[in-house]
Amino acid sequence: MILMLDPHSPTPPFEQLRMQVIEGVSSGTFAPGDKLPTVRRLAEDLGLAANTVARAYRELEHDKVIETRGRLGSFIAATGDATHKQAQLAAIAYTERVRALGLGEAEALGIVAVALGIRP
Repeated sequence: MILMLDPHSPTPPFEQLRMQVIEGVSSGTFAPGDKLPTVRRLAEDLGLAANTVARAYRELEHDKVIETRGRLGSFIAATGDATHKQAQLAAIAYTERVRALGLGEAEALGIVAVALGIRP
């Protein structure tokens, strides 16, 4: 498993790590059950503080992209594509909110299209 940082990127290191793991899961580079390096090992390999790697791992675990099994370590979760799962949850929350506001389907879809930069 190769994770690298771009020291010139304006994106914080923890976010670069998080996005690389998510991208690896989405592309199939990382398979369910693949073991991640320990926080300390990855921090040493990348020249980062352990807290930076730990933050990336915590956020990935929160998003159900990885799972931590105590002393066994952290692994790519077997829950399917976490990115799509999070998008579906966001869509459900949006749907519930616009319905509570009394907006119709066409208006709600129009708002999403504009937010995505799609011109109807």
